Amino acid sequence: MAKSNIKPLGDRVLLEICENTEVMKGGILIPDSAKEKPQEFKVIALGTGKNDDKGKKIPFDVKVGDIVLTSRYGGTEVKVGDKEYKIVNQDDILAVVG
Repeated sequence: MAKSNIKPLGDRVLLEICENTEVMKGGILIPDSAKEKPQEFKVIALGTGKNDDKGKKIPFDVKVGDIVLTSRYGGTEVKVGDKEYKIVNQDDILAVVG
């Protein structure tokens, strides 16, 4: 698991972009700007949580280490050093893979 100095707040989740290993036939290289945005991420950290109307903490549907799918353009992308992360609301996570 990667260490990060980023601590999400509320019902936000910190995700690390999963490396796509593409094997290109014919040796054609596609520049990063032409590739589709990744949708598969690893959960790195969970926020502090959200409370319901009665003040009770709402549990997260994901846990650290899960591989998840998100909407393509949701969330906020951040870069710390050479690592790229995405911070999303829990509601932006579409599914857990596996």
